[in-house]
Amino acid sequence: MGLSRKRQRELNRLKRGASELWEDQKEVLEHASKVVRDARRQLANVSREEVAPRVRDLYESRVRPGFESGLEAGRGFAESARHKVSKDVIPAVSSALATALAALEVAKSPQVRQALGRVTRSTSKAVAPAKPSSGPGRYILMGIGLVAVAGIAYAAWQTLRADDELWVSDEPEAAAGE
Repeated sequence: MGLSRKRQRELNRLKRGASELWEDQKEVLEHASKVVRDARRQLANVSREEVAPRVRDLYESRVRPGFESGLEAGRGFAESARHKVSKDVIPAVSSALATALAALEVAKSPQVRQALGRVTRSTSKAVAPAKPSSGPGRYILMGIGLVAVAGIAYAAWQTLRADDELWVSDEPEAAAGE
């Protein structure tokens, strides 16, 4: 299919415009990549010169001392716990176990069993329970209770009494004309 000259010229003009546009786009992309490289380089410089020292100083001044003091406190606590366990707990537990084992050995002895049998037989007959006696505390508590009841009754009476002087009458309503 053959194109007319007019259409052929328009097509050639469009091809040239597209080629020029493509060349312009290449230049723009090259320039943008140069700007991005320069920005990356500047960002690395700023990071190296400004941000990294500040982060390092912050770490050295705040994070590290806090971590080291926490670590030191943990070590001190562990040492204190180890000392308490070795000096206090272990001897007490071993002493209690030794005492319990000695008591078991003594309880197995036939002389102890006979003595316990004699004591239980004699105490079950001889000991009588003592009668409780009322002391002055009982009367003191009763007096405090009576005073408390009287105080509550007086407060209720003061609250519920009809006293005309305590009531304030409502003011008459203002006349509609005023």
